[in-house]
Amino acid sequence: MSFGMLCLLGLGLAMDAFAVSITNGMCYQNAGKKTALLSALFFGFFQGFMPLVGFLAGLAFRKPIAFLDHWIALVLLSFIGGQMIWGALKESHEELATVTGKVLSVKGIFLQAIATSIDALTVGIGFAVMEINIWQAVSVIALITFCCSLIGAVLGKSFGMLLKDKAEIFGGVILIAIGVKIFLEHILG
Repeated sequence: MSFGMLCLLGLGLAMDAFAVSITNGMCYQNAGKKTALLSALFFGFFQGFMPLVGFLAGLAFRKPIAFLDHWIALVLLSFIGGQMIWGALKESHEELATVTGKVLSVKGIFLQAIATSIDALTVGIGFAVMEINIWQAVSVIALITFCCSLIGAVLGKSFGMLLKDKAEIFGGVILIAIGVKIFLEHILG
């Protein structure tokens, strides 16, 4: 996987954290610079850590399923991307509850960071099958997620809900497109 594709994958994975950061910036009373930085650190760390965990788990299964690597990448990335798109479309049709005045706790940020990085765990399994340089991958994913989360918090404070659904749809489309590209590269040579 090229560095550019890895950056696009990192961007796609970061969209959940970006969307949550926008929401946090808009809804929570204490969503200032300190909270935005703490959130970005948590989101970036877990988004980078989870692919590493998935990669290590995937190493045990890499050889027996190596002939299916392109199918696995296609299915996993399409599933994750599809879930992101479905969630964004479903949420756009529901009324969003505003929690203005509430305070976002460190525990809340921690739970959000774990919840938004579960998909990265699955991507890590795919990395093991595709023999990706895991240290480069987790570094890029963590850095992109950190930046997107920080930007999301600032945008949330400034612009509210304008970008939330679009960010998740964009992220989902990127993940599906990367899965299709990997599949086609292996099928077409």
